[in-house]
Order: sequence, then structure tokens, then C-alpha cells
Amino acid sequence: MNRKVEAIFWSIALPGFSQLINGKLIKGIMFVFLEIIINVQANFNTIIIHSFHGNIDKAIEQTNFQWLMFYPCLYFFAMWDAFKDAGGGKGRFSFLPFVFAAYFVTAGLIFSTKITLFGVLIGPVWLPILFVGPGLLVGFVLRMILVKNDNIA
Repeated sequence: MNRKVEAIFWSIALPGFSQLINGKLIKGIMFVFLEIIINVQANFNTIIIHSFHGNIDKAIEQTNFQWLMFYPCLYFFAMWDAFKDAGGGKGRFSFLPFVFAAYFVTAGLIFSTKITLFGVLIGPVWLPILFVGPGLLVGFVLRMILVKNDNIA
């Protein structure tokens, strides 16, 4: 399997795993440590369990939004870092899909107590996940525009 793809999959599993595998021990331990702190302070595992069981109101009630707001940036930065360590990210503006995914997931989290899908409140796990795709799309499109315009100038 391609090293860059493997790095992203390990980062999806847990921020810091790819860094540990790539021998970046201090960075890897730091990402794992930050993930655990944010996860515990935000009650994220409890929120995930309630969300998988369809108990969205309980998930929202258990969410510490002040802490959970840190998670998307940590998550996508750790992914970007792992991707770079594995040899990716050499192209101009290649960070933009990761950055915009973090922005959009954060926005999804912010609005997760208000936005419904077909009249159903889907909460602080599922709505942010649905915002990953649009965030990546905006990041890739913006990157394409900037690279094209950068080559013209």
C-alpha cells in the first residue's frame, strides 16, 4: 500500500499513530496525549456511543463543546503531518484540503445542535462527519484555482 495512504489511515484511527510508526516519537506521543486529553474533557467516547445508538439528545447533553472544538484541528493537522512525513504534500497549496476539512468539521460541530437532516437532528458526531466531504471539496477546488493562478502570474 502507498505510504501516504497508510499514513492517513493510521491517523484516522488515532492522531499520532502515523508519527509513531514513522519514528517521530515525540510528535507522535504529543498527538496521542492531546487526543486523549481532548477526548476525555469533551466526553467524546460517550458522545460517539450515544450517537451510534441514536440517542442524539443525550449525546448533545454530554458534549463539552468548549473542548470538542479543538478536536477537528488536531485531527486534520495530525493527518496532514503524517501525510507529509510519508512523502506527500510536496505540491503547492497541498495543505488546503486538510485545512478546509478542519474548518468545515468545526462549523458542523458548531451547528450540530440546530441543523436537521430531513427533519432529524443528527448531532455532534454525524453532522461534523457529513461536513468533511464539502470541506475537502472546497480545499481541492481552492487549491486548483490557486495553483492555476500562481502559474499564470
